[in-house]
Amino acid sequence: MSIVTKGGDAGMTGLMYNRRVPKCHPRVEAYGSVDELNAAIGLARATTTQVLVRDQLPAIQKDLVVLMGELATAVEDLPRYVKDGFHRVSPEMTVRLDRLVNEMEAQRVSFAGWAMPGATQSSAALDLARTTCRRAERRVCELHESQQLQNPEIIVYLNRLGDLLWLLARWVETKAAP
Repeated sequence: MSIVTKGGDAGMTGLMYNRRVPKCHPRVEAYGSVDELNAAIGLARATTTQVLVRDQLPAIQKDLVVLMGELATAVEDLPRYVKDGFHRVSPEMTVRLDRLVNEMEAQRVSFAGWAMPGATQSSAALDLARTTCRRAERRVCELHESQQLQNPEIIVYLNRLGDLLWLLARWVETKAAP
């Protein structure tokens, strides 16, 4: 099967369970922003020399796949989604991020005032991921405000992830400092 289906040529795209929506639909904006976040985290993973950071990011990327799947499912199709064995974003996923935040904060991370992205290639990639995460969070909040989001844990997860990415960027900078 070719990647070229021509199904989107008229500006429509598919959600889970064959629902068609415009490509500018808020749900598509939300999971598309999370897809960009996943790519930005992939860039951060590829550029870092810090093993601790590189080892933590794949699990987060897997969480984002779960998150995208849930976002790509219309609210009315969520019971079927769960019945079909797909996972939803859970508080346990956020707890894993909280643990990592606590681990990072227990180490000596130096920062003062507003962070200036670009101290290192790796920290810049993490800051790019952070800002992409914040945009994804805003898109998901838009879904929530319009009653199109059933699981508010998605917002909590993205909020915590944005915090973690900021902290990881500062940690990488601290490790790189002379």
